[in-house]
Amino acid sequence: MLLLGVFGTIGVYEGAVEAMEQWHLFFEPTIVGTVAGMVEAAVISFVLMYAFAWLYNAFAS
Repeated sequence: MLLLGVFGTIGVYEGAVEAMEQWHLFFEPTIVGTVAGMVEAAVISFVLMYAFAWLYNAFAS
């Protein structure tokens, strides 16, 4: 996401940047938008991995 934020700022990989803007609510090719998109992705990843680990442990025992 960091690379797409940088590339979006300079006008490279516009298709990938547009796709990332559609998928992530806070992502924009600016410094603030890139950081916000990274935080959003980290929170989503944490929640999904926590749920996966909880399910794994529930079925493993």
